[in-house]
Amino acid sequence: MELNQRTVNGAAAGAVASLVWAVTEPIDKPIFGCRYSDVELLGKAVTRGRWWRVAGLVQHLMNGALFGAVYANVAPKTPIPPALRGPAAGMTEHLASWPAVGLADRFHPARDELVKLKGNRNAFIQATWRHLLFGTVLGAVEARLNAEPDAN
Repeated sequence: MELNQRTVNGAAAGAVASLVWAVTEPIDKPIFGCRYSDVELLGKAVTRGRWWRVAGLVQHLMNGALFGAVYANVAPKTPIPPALRGPAAGMTEHLASWPAVGLADRFHPARDELVKLKGNRNAFIQATWRHLLFGTVLGAVEARLNAEPDAN
């Protein structure tokens, strides 16, 4: 199966947006008063050893790339102004997935080491900010990478 350039560019944009998210996690934790981390959540699901950060970052980038690949093919078909497509996609993913946080609280292998998410207002607001940031970066980078060449 051959991937088209739009999909590849979307995956690249999603990976960049995920990297921006991961880099800002240590910065936003004191701002929101919450130590919640997607990188930690993902990494400690596969290892509790010293490599959990690497494992979590790789998974986070892969998730972002997959999301970006889908986004690049769906976004142009949505009746939303182009500048709002990325943020809208990020917020849609956030609001659709947040109700499942209770599952991490109950079943995650490192649940005793992680921030409890269900009912945690600070974590919800923090995740809202991160998804908005992710979506904004995704939308901007994807639009740039998949821009139509000038006719001139």
